[in-house]
Amino acid sequence: MEHGTWTFAQGLIAAWTLVAVAFFALAILVYVAIRNRTRRVDLEKAVQAFRCLDIVAFRNLLDSAEEAFLRENLSPKKFREIKRQRAWAALIYVWEAGRAATALAKIGQAAQRSSDPKIAASGAQVAENAFRLRLQTLRACPHLLTEILLPDLHGRSLPTLVDQYERAAETLFRLGRFSSIERSSCNP
Repeated sequence: MEHGTWTFAQGLIAAWTLVAVAFFALAILVYVAIRNRTRRVDLEKAVQAFRCLDIVAFRNLLDSAEEAFLRENLSPKKFREIKRQRAWAALIYVWEAGRAATALAKIGQAAQRSSDPKIAASGAQVAENAFRLRLQTLRACPHLLTEILLPDLHGRSLPTLVDQYERAAETLFRLGRFSSIERSSCNP
């Protein structure tokens, strides 16, 4: 097989793999959308989950400098193994952040219906931050699935996702409406 043909075949395989990943991600999104419409959100549980997400570990998993360090200091085989594990862990974090964002949007929507203008305005801000966070999580899932399937590709960092998560958390915690939930109740 000629080198040009081989390169074309590799490109074709990579393209079809990305198409398969996109369809898989779409199927997950449809499933989640349908499931979330039929499920009531336990707001206390959602806020607790939001508070319990380890933001430092989350940021580390998505850090391109950390990936570069690992790429330079590990054998290619070990790097691929570690990158897959990190991408799976990051995908779990993203999934949880997305679930928290969905619940947060519902909190914001409920607050927007308040007769108190300050609460209504805060609710609008919470809902907007939650919506932006949810969009970021939806964008991150296909990227992380691609990293799991094709760990040799140079991944791009997803710092905006972590930054958006922190903004949503700050907005929620600034409201002070859920101070009865203790951080010590987080599961390790």
